Amino acid sequence: MLLKRAIEPQIQKYLTGSRGKILFIWGPRRSGKTTLLLKLKKKLRAPIFNFNTITDQEVFVPKRDQLQKIAAENKVILIDEVQNFPESTVGMKILIDEFRPKIIATGSSELRQKSNDFDSLAGRYTELYCLPLSIEEIRQNSPVKSYRESNFLVNLYEELQIFGCYPEIYLHKNMSEKSRIDRLEKIIEAYVLKDIVNIYELKNAKLARDILIKIALQLGSEASLREIANSLQANVGTVGNYIEIFIKNHILIPLRSFKVNTRRAVSENRKLYFADLGIRNALIKDFRPTAMRQDRGGVFENFVISEIEKAIKNRQLKINKYFYREYGGREVDVILEDYYKNYWTYEIKSGIKSTKNVFPLTSRFSVVTTENLYQVIRGAGESRLSPSG
Repeated sequence: MLLKRAIEPQIQKYLTGSRGKILFIWGPRRSGKTTLLLKLKKKLRAPIFNFNTITDQEVFVPKRDQLQKIAAENKVILIDEVQNFPESTVGMKILIDEFRPKIIATGSSELRQKSNDFDSLAGRYTELYCLPLSIEEIRQNSPVKSYRESNFLVNLYEELQIFGCYPEIYLHKNMSEKSRIDRLEKIIEAYVLKDIVNIYELKNAKLARDILIKIALQLGSEASLREIANSLQANVGTVGNYIEIFIKNHILIPLRSFKVNTRRAVSENRKLYFADLGIRNALIKDFRPTAMRQDRGGVFENFVISEIEKAIKNRQLKINKYFYREYGGREVDVILEDYYKNYWTYEIKSGIKSTKNVFPLTSRFSVVTTENLYQVIRGAGESRLSPSG
């Protein structure tokens, strides 16, 4: 089953627009980027150059005559795993500047760190993100009658909080729970850990896993680098570097503390959440139903924040994300701030509970529960009108 992904209309807009830019599609491994390219290959009858292979890399060495032949034979050039050949940025720049084909390249956003010439592409590219499936994408691809939607969403939320949103996990409905867990563990070993350790030449794969487990066990709490480092007998700087790598590779989602009044807002730490709860649950080896879990509040909070993150990336919203806490202990789980200083504030509740907005600035306030999650996500950060208090 092939789902229509949220970014496909934006890809089509790129294809029908004027030439002169590269479209990069970034995202973690196994999130569906190659599937998108295969759909485009079939639709456009265009080849895919896979930079996992040396032969395809050699095609893009910066030789003008060779690049001219590629552009002459291909109005659209599709590239997969572009980060595996950082030197290709020189060839892509020549192609765009001189021959102006359409280029769609997928891979890790770490290309910009690995390539010495990425800055030379400034003004010559646009970018999208392909993340694990969102509830919006799943709902839009599911032929569910409106009168059955509520039950469908409740069951969906439960499934995604346990096994996560990676396409190969969600789409294989006939797969046993054991097979799902095996696949998630394989994703962790082969892509979350092995790939990242190799790409960044990290010295300690065990430390990388242990850091993720520590974060997984404190969902919803502020992450102190010093406490994590001390508990693992590791260097604070090393722990910080590993966490930044996980953030850049869409494994972790950070929330910074929002400062309105520095005397009242106390936190200097960030909160860290997982982009996919299946990965988190596999790390701590806990796949129980949410009703049986002591951490269900933190799991639901993580679930909501990961869906907000996907909504922001899928819609290309210019949004900053924060949490807020005062000395007195009052807090707001999530604050969204657009570039017009409009604010959306969210209190996340796994059960139905009353609460009030303690954010000191004017904002649109919502209590997010399983009853209204889908509607909240669809409206997150969408209006540029001044929020009502």
